[in-house]
Amino acid sequence: MPTSTNDRRLEDLLRELTPQVVGAVVRWSGDFAAAEDAVQEALLAAATTWPRDGTPDNPKAWLIQAASRRLIDEVRQEQARRRREEKAALRDVPPEDVEEQDDALRLLFLCCHPKLTPASAIALTLRAVGGLTTAEIAHAYLVPEATMAQRISRAKQRLKGVAFELDTGEERLRNVLHVLYLMFNEGYTSTSGPELQRSDLSTEAIRLTRSVHALLPDDGQVTGLLALMLLSDARRPARTGTAGELIPLADQDRTLWNKDHITEGVALAVQAFDTPPLGEYQLQAAIAALHDEVDRAEDTDWPQILALYGLLEDLSGNPMVKLNRAIAAAMVDGPDAGLILLEPLDEELPGHYRLDAVRGHLYEMKGDHETAARHFRAAAHGTTSIPERDYLTNKAAALR
Repeated sequence: MPTSTNDRRLEDLLRELTPQVVGAVVRWSGDFAAAEDAVQEALLAAATTWPRDGTPDNPKAWLIQAASRRLIDEVRQEQARRRREEKAALRDVPPEDVEEQDDALRLLFLCCHPKLTPASAIALTLRAVGGLTTAEIAHAYLVPEATMAQRISRAKQRLKGVAFELDTGEERLRNVLHVLYLMFNEGYTSTSGPELQRSDLSTEAIRLTRSVHALLPDDGQVTGLLALMLLSDARRPARTGTAGELIPLADQDRTLWNKDHITEGVALAVQAFDTPPLGEYQLQAAIAALHDEVDRAEDTDWPQILALYGLLEDLSGNPMVKLNRAIAAAMVDGPDAGLILLEPLDEELPGHYRLDAVRGHLYEMKGDHETAARHFRAAAHGTTSIPERDYLTNKAAALR
């Protein structure tokens, strides 16, 4: 029997090879859905035979060959797909010395095609590129496995006939970065459920963003997004306590922060900020760097952060940016300045729990504990994240 260490090594190897193999078979067959299914069968075969017979010298080629043969067998067995059988019969199985192409990146860009909604693109990316099972993705987003399977299936069908090419044009790249940003954020702060963060999602988002950065190292937005992810993820060990409870930024033990991530993230943030044109990810990375560079929360350069949020608000008009700018304004000019900036958000974010949470903090800064507690209770009622709900409920209780 293989040891648990060997099991983990095999699992890591298969997960690493999955997007490369899927990409190669998609490029060869032209059918995303069928190729992905065939690769899953090949992966199952590898998981069964490799521990017994040994890992082949070229595991990637083994998987491509196995998946391709399964695809051909399927075509031959189904009379309704005679045209695909004729097409496949004219082709040879891809040779073992498969030409090195960055099929994993091509697959990532295909999964982020504008024809898909962000939710479908994230699910498909995690399945086809990240190597997560449908059950794992469904668990991450707290939906039934059957629902997630349907979402992924529909996404693959929508991509039928789409060219398998590495389109790094502005629109496609923007979609890719947006999907990776959303994926990371869901892992960094889960929108619902018992866990504050899902490290598997955020780690996978960082890995994929590194791949895009390797392809486009001089793109400021790509560099900025990678910097933002690293600087945010650096705080992960200190964001929750021993019972999984939320620990806010100001109260975190910064000695637990990942110093390697901070060093790399700050260097990338500086590089990104110096690469025009200035975009949202570069500005967010610069703000994250200002938080991470200081050893004590009270040493945070809030005036500079406030200025950066002003630039970011002008650039994006995002109400969540306005919310964060109000916090920075309160730290610089006092809670009343922040509360004034929150007033227009009643129309832009009606009933949003984060608006109540920020108001609670600002009224607490003013010393108006009764009003603060009322807002904290409203925020706790509005969130679907259990750690956030517990934190806000405890804040309200402590102000009685």
